[in-house]
This record gives sequence, C-alpha cells and structure tokens, in this order.
Amino acid sequence: MNIILDVQYLCKTFDDTRVLNDINFKVNEGEFIAIMGQSGSGKSTLLYNISGMDSPTSGNVWLRDKEISKLKDTRMSEIRLKQMGFIFQHAYLLKNLSIRDNIVLPGFKLGKLSREQVNQNADALMIKTGIRNVADHDIKRVSGGQLQRAAICRALINQPDILFGDEPTGSLNSSTTNEVMDIINAVNADGTTVIIVTHDAKVAARAGRVIFLADGNIHEELIMGKYDRDEKKKLAREKKLFEWLEKQGF
Repeated sequence: MNIILDVQYLCKTFDDTRVLNDINFKVNEGEFIAIMGQSGSGKSTLLYNISGMDSPTSGNVWLRDKEISKLKDTRMSEIRLKQMGFIFQHAYLLKNLSIRDNIVLPGFKLGKLSREQVNQNADALMIKTGIRNVADHDIKRVSGGQLQRAAICRALINQPDILFGDEPTGSLNSSTTNEVMDIINAVNADGTTVIIVTHDAKVAARAGRVIFLADGNIHEELIMGKYDRDEKKKLAREKKLFEWLEKQGF
C-alpha cells in the first residue's frame, strides 16, 4: 500500500514549551486514523502541523513526494486547496452566502473545472449528504447538523486526497453525530484518506487505527481494522476501544 503522509521527528514548541516531541508515523492511502488523548496532549497541534496549517519547529512532513513542512504559505495554500479538505467542530460557513455558494466557493477558487461542473459536483455531494433541499437557504435557516454536512460537502468539492477533521462532531448531538460519521465512513470507503482528532470514543471507533497522544508523544496505537456497520460488530468494536483507552488512563 502506498504511503500518502510520512511524519518524521516532528516537534513543536510554543514559548519554550515543547508541545510535540519527535512524532513519527506513516499514513497509508485510504486509511482512517483517529487521534485521541487527554486535553492538552497536543492532538490539534499535531493535526495542524501535519496538514500545513501550521509549521513544525523541527522535523519533516511528506505528502507523497513533497516535503510540505518547509513550504511557503502561498504554496502550502495551493496544496491545501487541491489535495486537502478540512472539517472543524464548527462549520465556519460564510454568513453572506447560501449553503450552495459556500460549498462551491473552493471549487471556483481552484479553477480546475467549469462553474457548471462544480455546481453539478456540489449537487451530487448535497444529494449524498441529504441537504440538497436546503441548497439555496441562508446558513441561519438550517440546523447544526445540516451546517456540518454542508461543511463536509465544501471539504470534498475539490476531491481531496486527505480529509482532516478537528473534533468534527464536537458540537453535535449523538443522533446527528452518527449521521455525520456515516458520511465520513462512506467517504473513506470511496478511497479518501481520513485523519480526525476526537475526544469521543464512539467516533474514534469508526477509524481503522487510533493513535493515542500523551504529553506530546505517541503513547500507543490500536489497530481497529475495517469498519462494519453491523450492530453487534459495532458494539464489539467500541468495547475493544473503551477497554484500550481505559488502559491509557483516558
């Protein structure tokens, strides 16, 4: 299997405080990885540094054959636009744009496809995520779950190689969380690599591999294997993760 992301001896320091210590791990194409850990363990910092939203103090991050950890902001912005998608705890949609316009904006900005094709792709994503009926709504007129689905559509409009998520279900109720995670699992099943930070063990149980951080280090990893929606297998999977997390002191 091809390696899509290679993190080598990554360190990050803020005001003489080292937040990440010599982090090393590889991500294969099509993997779904969840990053967990106690508050302050460096989860979000790690995500920002491996996705180019921040630069490490030292170490290297390779996206396939490109070392992205030392790129200038303009070049890194291009790579994020073309090859990466991002979902955060809050949707961060533009208030003056409709749901559709928020989704198509990165596609128009990339300029790879015609506006007609971008709109067609947006329609397909909105149908897949169940929000086509609110495409022309103002973002104030839809639910939190619909906003997060729109954020997923926006993240996928340029068909990224990697989808990053920082607590993508953190502001959602359990029912909507399951719906959003079903979408993310489906995206992963279609071949998109997924890396998310989460505090929710049930969300992490959807991943094929869980990385546990402690004091800026990778403390341990758990291989979960391919996700199966069968209820019994799902419960067994969650139980396995809960027991493992308890051993990590989570």
